[in-house]
Amino acid sequence: MIPGPNDELVFLPLGGSNEIGMNFNLYGYGPPDDRKWIVVDLGVTFGDLTTPGVEIILPDPTFIEAYAEDILGIVLTHAHEDHIGAVGWLWDRLRAPLYATPFTAFLVREKLREADLLSQVKIHEVPLGGTVQIGPFGIDLITITHSIPEPNGLAIRTPLGTVLHTGDWKIDPDPLLGGPTDVAAIRRLGDEGVLAMVCDSTNVFVDGFAGSEADVRKALFELIGGLKGRVAVGCFASNVARMDSVIRAAQANGRRVCLLGRSMHRMAAAARSVGLFGDIEPFVADTEAGSLPPDRVLYLCTGSQGEPRAALARIAEGTHPHVRLGQGDSCVFSSRVIPGNEIPIRNLQNKLADRGVRLYTERDHPGIHVSGHPCRGELAQMYQWARPRIAVPTHGERRHILEHLAFARDLQVPEGVAPRNGDMIRLAPGRAEIIDEAPAGRLFVDGNVLTPENDRPLRERRHVASNGALMVTVVLDGKGRLAASPQVRALGLPGDADYPLAEALDDLAEDAREAVEALKGGARDDDSAVQSAVARSLKRAAQRVWERRPAVETMVVRV
Repeated sequence: MIPGPNDELVFLPLGGSNEIGMNFNLYGYGPPDDRKWIVVDLGVTFGDLTTPGVEIILPDPTFIEAYAEDILGIVLTHAHEDHIGAVGWLWDRLRAPLYATPFTAFLVREKLREADLLSQVKIHEVPLGGTVQIGPFGIDLITITHSIPEPNGLAIRTPLGTVLHTGDWKIDPDPLLGGPTDVAAIRRLGDEGVLAMVCDSTNVFVDGFAGSEADVRKALFELIGGLKGRVAVGCFASNVARMDSVIRAAQANGRRVCLLGRSMHRMAAAARSVGLFGDIEPFVADTEAGSLPPDRVLYLCTGSQGEPRAALARIAEGTHPHVRLGQGDSCVFSSRVIPGNEIPIRNLQNKLADRGVRLYTERDHPGIHVSGHPCRGELAQMYQWARPRIAVPTHGERRHILEHLAFARDLQVPEGVAPRNGDMIRLAPGRAEIIDEAPAGRLFVDGNVLTPENDRPLRERRHVASNGALMVTVVLDGKGRLAASPQVRALGLPGDADYPLAEALDDLAEDAREAVEALKGGARDDDSAVQSAVARSLKRAAQRVWERRPAVETMVVRV
């Protein structure tokens, strides 16, 4: 294809360029008023203590949804949740065909089946190292190494130049499952000329290299071989190479493996669908594992990040229906602490320790985990191979992206842009620059309902969590007079011996009575006016009593 006089190549991240996770990247080609788009990855991030009741967070697709008929395809680089987790939630708003390698396609089908969308979606399975043409975008899949089977970098070829979209990657000379990084393909791209490299920034502050899964396998074999009693291992279910290492370490030491957690079973099924796990012993069910001698069983568990409903959390709480760990047993955490999860992980480990379980973490046993993302040595190597004209760091918080851009400049990359979610970057023609800003936000999965990030229910929930709540009942007769004293109940507010809560609530009831009686004219006939007056009065009173401003819910009853 020959570029038209007004054609542009743009890159637009709508997720993953303000945070580690929730990856949602767009590439557009054509004149500004008639661009064709591809989506690269459609992932989620997860809630934390600031999002009570919300566990899953999605990127907001509102901008590109308006151009849904111009989306030519959704290309998935690999099967981690922060790259595919939003497909089941958001595909119906984009309605474009999906492109993925077999392992990723297996897991995506499961998500679409759960969302009752599978029959509507066209999924193109692309072989490892394959090539697809999607409108003006010619895409070569480049084998890389990461912490999940079939990770891919994308060489996105357009009439205005080639972009190397790395996805998540590291340099692992011995990845155990799958082939090593296709260095020759990346060098060929560099020789041909790479316009821009859109690259993972997760470990940009870490010197050296991430390390090899082969070394982790050796460390796990040595550690598990020396343990007595029951052993539980917590790791990311998506790290199939780690699962494989734990399983083989267990078998080498005469232990049967029991998978605990739906994600573990799902990943094992996906691995088998592409020919992995073919030579391992059958897993033992959790209903049967308890009958095995303690030194003949190993539990491979979800929940290494302290997730409240995962297998390790239920074991720690003593609520798992079939598994108990206690004195003489061990739990190995073969995973890193994701920033923001420090408190739930610490709480989980304390509960296990209180049951007498001996804990083994990467802090006290270095080598039982390595990252799946590139450190500075690997980033330098990738830039040397690809030699891009433009560096575009992604997959990081703001500090990661700015540090990555500074590092790329130190490596003599001629141009660079540090995007935020919503920044539309023109990569070609001309010098790379931000040319527009698209709306970019988050959608919260609140129960089964998608809500905007700052929607009222979550604001109220945060407010109540910090300040408590007061519930007031005001009973008025037909003439607007109080028919009974207001009743006040509290949620999340304290009392003490000097000023018991019941006494404080009686005083607040008096404040509510005075607020109602102070209303003049026909104001008492207006429920909203009564509610507002009571709320103002009780918030002032609560500030005086507790130095808090609780939520106030007033119910007006007329008799």
